[in-house]
Amino acid sequence: MPELPEVETVRRGLEHHVAGRAIETVRVLHPRAVRRHLAGPADFEAALAGLSPDGVKRRGKYLWLSVGEDALLAHLGMSGQLLVGEPGRPASPHVRIWFTFADSGPDLRFTDQRTFGHMCVVRGGAELPALIAHIAPDPFDPAFEPAAVAQRLRTRHTGVKRALLDQSLISGVGNIYADEALWRAGLHWARATETLNGPEVSRLLAAVREVLGEALTAGGTSFDSLYVNVNGESGYFDRSLAVYGREGLPCRRCGAPVRRDPFMNRSAYSCPKCQPRPQGPRRARW
Repeated sequence: MPELPEVETVRRGLEHHVAGRAIETVRVLHPRAVRRHLAGPADFEAALAGLSPDGVKRRGKYLWLSVGEDALLAHLGMSGQLLVGEPGRPASPHVRIWFTFADSGPDLRFTDQRTFGHMCVVRGGAELPALIAHIAPDPFDPAFEPAAVAQRLRTRHTGVKRALLDQSLISGVGNIYADEALWRAGLHWARATETLNGPEVSRLLAAVREVLGEALTAGGTSFDSLYVNVNGESGYFDRSLAVYGREGLPCRRCGAPVRRDPFMNRSAYSCPKCQPRPQGPRRARW
């Protein structure tokens, strides 16, 4: 699933290519793509035709286009893509929603092979849609308060990686960047949050911000063709990954073989030397 760097890359592309252009037509080609828009596909289409998005915002892994006082909210899911291109280009069989614009310029297509993503119109949600108001600010949000997050993190009584994935604590971090930040901070993913001291938490939050920032500069991480920016281009942060997806390969810091462990129906990658596995009460129970 796309994480903060990938979603922010898409947001910037939409800001450049879509904001300020009047929507001419909206076609919902698969009803599942608007399943969160309870009034149905026809209402979704009618609610947007003729309007001009005046900005594109993001909270964690969600992004939305402000259309007057309302919001066109989008979540990319596992394979969603928002692609901008010339209207005459061939249509993918996975296009779910198709937007054209009054200037006859490049169109916008929401393409989603697995149909886990969705879009909906949220009335009165231009500043922050109510559907995602529970999601915490991310490290780049002006509302992010490191001291408050650090305090909440240490009172979670769970494993540190599980805490990083909790979008009500800190948003935008998923499996990839949690593993990378923990490696940079020298902390094992199973370390119990209540055992972290102040310097360790500060080091971890700094690592989270650092790795997200570097990934954003690289355009995100692309392991396959399912994540691309609005122009269909892949990100290249995968070339800089230290542990994620590198089982058995040498740690970039010490050379020890990277370890992969089962974690919440996914995987956790770590260096057994740089990130020693906690023992006894310092290890979270799963």
